[in-house]
Amino acid sequence: MKQIIAQIIFGLGLLFLNNSLAQQKESAKKPNVILILADDLGYSDISSYGSEDVETPNLDLLAKKGLRFTNYHTGASICSPSRAALLTGAYPQRTGLYLGINPNREAHWFLGLNPDEITIAEQFKKQDYTTFMVGKWHLGTEEKFSCLNQGFDDYYGMPCNYDHSKKFFDGRKLIYEDTPLDKLTELYNERIKTFINEKASEPFFLFYSHNYPHTPYKVGKKFEGSSSDGVRGDVIQEFDWSVGEIMNTLKEKEILSNTIIIFTSDNGPVNNKYAEPHRGTKFVSLEGGHKVPFIVYWNEGIEKSAVVDKPIYAMDLFPTLSEIIGVKIPDDRKYDGKSLLPIFNGNIPEGESETPYYYYNCENLQAVSYKNWKLHLSRSLQQIPFWDKSKTEFIDIPKPVLFNLADDISESQDIAQNHPDIVDKLLRIAQNAREELGEYNMRGIGQRPTGTLFPDVPIISHPRDWDELPMDIKEKAIRK
Repeated sequence: MKQIIAQIIFGLGLLFLNNSLAQQKESAKKPNVILILADDLGYSDISSYGSEDVETPNLDLLAKKGLRFTNYHTGASICSPSRAALLTGAYPQRTGLYLGINPNREAHWFLGLNPDEITIAEQFKKQDYTTFMVGKWHLGTEEKFSCLNQGFDDYYGMPCNYDHSKKFFDGRKLIYEDTPLDKLTELYNERIKTFINEKASEPFFLFYSHNYPHTPYKVGKKFEGSSSDGVRGDVIQEFDWSVGEIMNTLKEKEILSNTIIIFTSDNGPVNNKYAEPHRGTKFVSLEGGHKVPFIVYWNEGIEKSAVVDKPIYAMDLFPTLSEIIGVKIPDDRKYDGKSLLPIFNGNIPEGESETPYYYYNCENLQAVSYKNWKLHLSRSLQQIPFWDKSKTEFIDIPKPVLFNLADDISESQDIAQNHPDIVDKLLRIAQNAREELGEYNMRGIGQRPTGTLFPDVPIISHPRDWDELPMDIKEKAIRK
């Protein structure tokens, strides 16, 4: 009897050992993922995308050894909606967070990404990844909307723009009432290196969401005057140095080869100079507001380094990373992206893209593109977001404007009269988008609820509309 029991115990021990070894082996195969997001960095802001005033050798190295995408579009041309699209795989209109929220505005402070939305960090948690966010969240400042409630194990940084709040947190602990901006990159860099050193033996997802080059910015002393483009160029070069420090730490821990590093920006720059050769800036539906760098480095997973000109979108990241780590896309909701893994494997599709793209500005659909065609839709001053009224381009469009982006990347030659059939086709695409994702004063059938502390209070983008609300409604959302 004792011999039988001993054999059973021995067998169970072997089973446990085999399972443990299998789990370790499986864990070793899982790639680490570092998603690096710049703020207001334009298409031509780094040297591998054409900058002559700023040197970014570390980002250039990632581009040289990985995939450099030249036709990547963000989910929106402003901060909060763009970040919502990047993390959820859905247009911001679908997630309900289509406006750039400012916690200092009485109409915005109680809003954020709906906790029911599933972020890519939550996908990683399903596969037992350690998840860490460093930097700017900007998807809600109230506890209900914290990144710590959206799949991240830990947090370190500024939840929103410095102009919105100067505070800096370590987890939920406030460590700076007034963040030292000249030390910001160094603070982020040191914490990230510590994290990698501590977590190198297990799979991790790191979201490094820097605040720069969004204003205001200050550069560390070591990088003062380092670029030919003033302080803005200096902070970009310091940011690039930080990327190099991260790569060196990964090398030291011998995990660089199995780490996916993705670099991009939330939207275009404020100054069109940094979006060239495209026209437009942050806030607008011209290409300069939506088209930014997108670099993917993965030594063990990318078949061959390449420059890829096929259109891809922020919403593609969610299904791509989900497929890579082997977790299913939730089937209880609709997504707007598709996996880029075939491109990583060297299968770059030929021909023009059949996927339409919708250029929303807040809740207003301003343009649509299909293949190489792009149609700017007619709109009035009322439909322009409050932050956009100072712009002189495309404020009031009485009739649609058509461009062929293959021949006219600067969107300067309207050819709508020459192609009425194309205009009609894109107008039908636009109407489908409105019905699905909504429009100014029109709710789409595919829109999900906005995250809010007060469901009875309307979601208001513009201060002028908030001012017109009855006082008894506004009082429900008074900050306590």
